[in-house]
Amino acid sequence: MVDVILFGEPMALFAAKEEGALEEATTFKRMLAGAEVNVSIGLTRLGFDVLYATRLGTDPFGDYIEKKLKQEGIRTNIVRDRYHPTGFQWKNHVLKGDPSTYYLRKNSAASCLTEEDVNAIDFTGAKLLHITGILPALSLSSRNAVYRMIEKAREHHMMVSFDPNLRPSLWESESAMIRVINDLASKSDIVLPGTAEGKILMGSDDPEEIGRFYQEAGAKLVVVKLGAEGAYGVMKREDGTVEQGYFKGYPAKTVVDTVGAGDGFAVGVLSTFLEGGCLEKMCDRGNIIGSMQVMVESDNEDLPTREEIAQFKASFTQ
Repeated sequence: MVDVILFGEPMALFAAKEEGALEEATTFKRMLAGAEVNVSIGLTRLGFDVLYATRLGTDPFGDYIEKKLKQEGIRTNIVRDRYHPTGFQWKNHVLKGDPSTYYLRKNSAASCLTEEDVNAIDFTGAKLLHITGILPALSLSSRNAVYRMIEKAREHHMMVSFDPNLRPSLWESESAMIRVINDLASKSDIVLPGTAEGKILMGSDDPEEIGRFYQEAGAKLVVVKLGAEGAYGVMKREDGTVEQGYFKGYPAKTVVDTVGAGDGFAVGVLSTFLEGGCLEKMCDRGNIIGSMQVMVESDNEDLPTREEIAQFKASFTQ
């Protein structure tokens, strides 16, 4: 029985091995990238049964991604598209700060995801649909598909979680981005924004104001990412009472790459939510995995097991 369903755009990632500008790099390490892929891998490593659906080109990158997902133990529903290529990206290697990233994803196979593709997926028995703001930014077709995903999830009495994951360069305009992202958030039970995203989407970077905004829009649980400071969460219980609070983060010993940290945070929150954990436990696990992620180069290769999470937390209490 599937626990979580995700749709997304997986990409082949080529990370430079030498420090310096991307145009100077000569040697690269191939990896797997994509926000929803990261969450899929993270949840699978914690023991959840995950279904990941997408479109891939009939090219070597598509072959690599399909094989890699299966190696991770993720169930897949993949349409191989012979008319559109698999997206990929490069990033340079830096010792401090975030690397620069270059994407080649225009007219990718995943951007051609359709409502018919969604209708072909069996949602029966699944507990949670997790979506991000990336797919609706890629094309009108994929945007309509996202709305159909939510409709199908509701038809099957599933919960819906949403990470805005803003990519302004992919949208036709900032106003369209704000309108669609907030509309999708209003149709979700769980919303996972960051403070910078809140500033863009609703005009404030105050965590409590962000939480209030999305709860008034309809979310039952809002967890606001505060970076190294941790998280602020607010949750409406079934009896109508509200639980809220700030939860401290775990300082990273060395920040290597912050890409994928938000996805790791989502893994922590959603896995604990599925287990019936309280708000504090959700935010705590989210903070742990988020901190672990910024200390490694890969977006997902080092996503932790339960044992590794326990060891990491124990290192702060010794």
